[in-house]
Amino acid sequence: MPSLRTGRRARRHLRIRLPRRPAPAVLALLPLLLSLPLPLLAASPALAAGYRYWSFWDGAGDHWSYATQGPSTARPADGSVQGFRFAVSKDAAAEAARPRAAADFHAVCSATPAAPGRKRVAVVVDFGVPADAPAGDAPPQDAPRTACAQLAPEATAAEALAEVAKPLRYNSAALLCAISGYPKQGCGEQIADAPEATAPQTDDNGAPKGDPTAGAEGQETTEKEKEKESPWLGPVAGLAVLSAVALAAVRRSARRRR
Repeated sequence: MPSLRTGRRARRHLRIRLPRRPAPAVLALLPLLLSLPLPLLAASPALAAGYRYWSFWDGAGDHWSYATQGPSTARPADGSVQGFRFAVSKDAAAEAARPRAAADFHAVCSATPAAPGRKRVAVVVDFGVPADAPAGDAPPQDAPRTACAQLAPEATAAEALAEVAKPLRYNSAALLCAISGYPKQGCGEQIADAPEATAPQTDDNGAPKGDPTAGAEGQETTEKEKEKESPWLGPVAGLAVLSAVALAAVRRSARRRR
């Protein structure tokens, strides 16, 4: 028959050990940890991807604005300017590469006389820079091409483009893939870790921004811009500090209870 002492030992081993309450310091830091943005708790975000594609632009008052509809549905009025630019850039009005020629209707269509029952549309086609070309391909010309299309009043921007820059290529989703046969392959493909823009930035008139002779001063500006492109550095460091403080508090609490 087991002794009383043996029975007490058995009861001690059968006791359910409930987890101890977290240390007060950990509870105090918990709201701070939960308030941090979710991306900080995961891996570092990858650079935003860009696309190699033909962007479509409306010209007005010698300025370019990102078109709000596609060329197959847009119906430009007489005296309009339509621009197309091939580049590797982000599909956004503020970050897409603009045509490098001015949106000047008179400069393009002054030699084309008006005709009754017809409208004139100035078309600017910018094939971009060699750095944006697909592998094994190259822009057919360096400078943007301009032409004046004379069309029926109800004609679309796509019809104006076809009038002056054949052959065109579209995919099954009616996305414009090639103008004048360029590029030979591909259609709006995604380019991983694409830079902000591979071509020099231009203003609304297509003129290059900045001073190309800035030299070392320009390089310093570039380095500062790169530093600004790391917005996660500060929050990640703060998360590391909070985690270290919380771990130290847990260890200190455990030592006190021993």
